Amino acid sequence: MEYEPVIGLEVHAQLLTRSKIFCGCSTTFGASPNTHTCPVCLGMPGSLPVLNQQVVEFTMRMALATHCRIAPQSRFARKNYFYPDLPKGYQISQYELPLAENGWIEIETEKGPRRIRIHRIHMEEDAGKLIHDEFQPTSHVDFNRTGVPLIEIVSEPDMQSPEQAASYLKMIREILRYLEICDGNMEEGSMRCDANISLRPVGTQKLGVKTELKNMNSFRNVQRALDFEIRRQGALLEKGEAIAQETRLWDVDRNVTISMRGKEEAHDYRYFPDPDLVPISIDEEWIERVRKTLPELPDSKRDRFAKDYDLPPSDSRVLTSSKSLADYFEAVLKRYAQPKVVSNWIMSELLRELKRDEKEIEACNVPPRHLAELLELMDKDIISGKIAKSVFQEMYATGKNASLIVQEKELKQVKDQGAIESVIDEVLAENPGEVELFRGGKDKLFGFFVGQVMKKTKGKANPKLVNEILRAKL
Repeated sequence: MEYEPVIGLEVHAQLLTRSKIFCGCSTTFGASPNTHTCPVCLGMPGSLPVLNQQVVEFTMRMALATHCRIAPQSRFARKNYFYPDLPKGYQISQYELPLAENGWIEIETEKGPRRIRIHRIHMEEDAGKLIHDEFQPTSHVDFNRTGVPLIEIVSEPDMQSPEQAASYLKMIREILRYLEICDGNMEEGSMRCDANISLRPVGTQKLGVKTELKNMNSFRNVQRALDFEIRRQGALLEKGEAIAQETRLWDVDRNVTISMRGKEEAHDYRYFPDPDLVPISIDEEWIERVRKTLPELPDSKRDRFAKDYDLPPSDSRVLTSSKSLADYFEAVLKRYAQPKVVSNWIMSELLRELKRDEKEIEACNVPPRHLAELLELMDKDIISGKIAKSVFQEMYATGKNASLIVQEKELKQVKDQGAIESVIDEVLAENPGEVELFRGGKDKLFGFFVGQVMKKTKGKANPKLVNEILRAKL
């Protein structure tokens, strides 16, 4: 029997507020253990939570950006479970009355755009962090993360392949970063993903028994974990065995999922409204005030880049993959108004260097004005395209501007016709056999002669003049 996967994702995003969701403790990452804590986030008796308004507004921004309906009334609930990194013995979350529901985003697939529905977006606090000792059976707990604000974005089970799941996750990350409410850093845990996956016979509508996958800290690991789970569940179903509803961990080293525990149901958490927090009321005026703060979002920017700058869809997708990269592109255009040329240089030269160094555009040594200046030097025939690429690498490594590098390394193009003619005469004299072959009809040898001239001039001869003089002499 042929089976198809049904996938839904739960994305937890840490919000970029300066203080925690219910107290004034700092949310800064990387502080010494247990230094960003207080009686509220440690759950001390007699302490009371106070809701951070910016958490609500950041959640509203994400809800509006993903076409969700914002509820006029929502409230917090206590999610009860016991674990060493949860000091209160419960987590403050939202249950039956979340802040937002019924949204959607679109992703690109091989068959074209696909709409993925969003079931709900709700606010909650994060738990602490357990650190397991490598050398003895001991664990340490760091409560700095306790009470850090999160939003949980729960999709409907609308994805049918690991590739679609990875695309959805990337789009959610893009939107979060465009809104500047989460940095999307999966390795540091500020964006985390759990996946629910089941298989069903092709052509049927009834959902199969699902497993939940945890411990995936990159797009690649999400895709690989889902690939493995599809194979594992498919093999069990082929043998007539039942799928256990459980939570499984992705083992990065072994490339397998392993059973963690039986899957909890809602009743296991014994949800009930939090008596220390009043319900949240949101009117249309507040919604509109937040809506006015929304930036141009990835889809809109992508369409505008394609239309206004006459760029291919592939260029627009790459250039708008982050707000910072899109801003960089437009900053270069303000000084050098040739969109396709700028796009080519960013995608080929700049992004290659950043990818190699595993850096984001914010850490780039080449500011927009320096790239624009380099392209102008090419247009003015001060340097050739080949020299420009070597100059760019020097710019990226040192932070120097193009003019300074060209001056220091004496890289200006040779445009003196007499000097170029002299070099060409040398090349032809040194290669009489190739000259005869060319004159006998081997036109492809022309490139050989150009290469020899450029080699002798260390790439500084004006290519147009080289071609004209060489062709005339041959």
